[in-house]
Amino acid sequence: MIIDSKQYAGRCACGKTHTLQTAYTVVERGCMTKLNALMAQHELGGFTVAVYDANTYAATADRHPQADAEIVLQPEGLHADERGVALLLEKLPPQAQTIIAVGAGTIHDIVRYCAYARGADFVSCPTAASVDGFCSSVASMTWEGCKRTLTAVAPKIVVADVDIIKAAPLRLARSGFGDMVGKYVALSDWKIAHLLTGEYYCPHIAQLTQEATQAVVDCVDGIIAGDADAYEKLTYGLLLSGLAMQMLGNSRPASGAEHHISHLIEMAPEGLDVRSDALHGEKVGVGTLLAIGEYQRLRTVDPQQFADYRGFSDGELQAIFGAQTAAGLREENRQDCAAAVTAQQLRQSWQGICAVLSQLPQPEELRALYERGGICAAPEDIGVAGEKAAQLLDASPAVRNRLTLMRLRRCLE
Repeated sequence: MIIDSKQYAGRCACGKTHTLQTAYTVVERGCMTKLNALMAQHELGGFTVAVYDANTYAATADRHPQADAEIVLQPEGLHADERGVALLLEKLPPQAQTIIAVGAGTIHDIVRYCAYARGADFVSCPTAASVDGFCSSVASMTWEGCKRTLTAVAPKIVVADVDIIKAAPLRLARSGFGDMVGKYVALSDWKIAHLLTGEYYCPHIAQLTQEATQAVVDCVDGIIAGDADAYEKLTYGLLLSGLAMQMLGNSRPASGAEHHISHLIEMAPEGLDVRSDALHGEKVGVGTLLAIGEYQRLRTVDPQQFADYRGFSDGELQAIFGAQTAAGLREENRQDCAAAVTAQQLRQSWQGICAVLSQLPQPEELRALYERGGICAAPEDIGVAGEKAAQLLDASPAVRNRLTLMRLRRCLE
């Protein structure tokens, strides 16, 4: 399966011209053996460095690309944060012109950020269908205790070898599934923000993301059965979601309230006493069920109860995150995206908002799908106490200054 970026880039009916840095994407069995030829075809070369962790180095032993240097990082304790970046930058030859990421989400975020910092070209070789960020032009990092989306660089080409991806632990594919199911919430939040504040919205990008999500949902049984075609469709959906983010220039189509719940857990805020070693997509999957359950409940709220928006106070942020992290989040929320939202605006838009929410799957329907696929569904499945759910819903909007219905709960009750 080949994704030709030319069919997505260019002038759009939304009135904008979408651009893509990723020129070519291939999802096939054995395609990693063709990587060097594909790089030459797309004029990628110079001093080339391949970056692995010890697991992905072993998993791709029979198809390592030719490179001028190889860097193998130890996976234990490796995270997409300032320490992971410093570790790679220390090992990266200064003359590197093309950097190949051979791994899953953590390796990709570290490499794409370092490629940006060094002004190098970036090539993506996913080894697991675990996240949707392989094609992204930003890096999702925990930086000085805060979850950040940092400017990075998108891959020039993506070579996703289904043989390698299918051989990865099933847990990683389930994580990718959880990441994709989150698009139900993300797309709803985006459309609600558009209805309420006029935030830019592209129906074409939203439709691409919706189709990618549905393709993944439809192949859940094949993923569990180890069917190669299902893994190809899962990988295709994850990559298409990343291309949609590139087209827009940010993560809006793929990240809403469900991701903010995941990010909050990843930050392990000292005031909430929550932490989890679960994979990113596992946390997103749990966050998706929590968000959809709450969003369906909010449809029953009486609009006469609405109030003007109230942002996060310094005291709230410190109580949740502690003084050091609160300082960063205070800056994140300084120009609060919801600051101008009034009760009157909400009442006027409420019918349209409820129409958007009516398109979400019912929690019971989604829970049954999770059960079929063995997907983490409840906070307890990722090591978080179930009684923390209400606090996760309340505090999660603070981690990202993005308008979501979860943030607007501060107006609704």
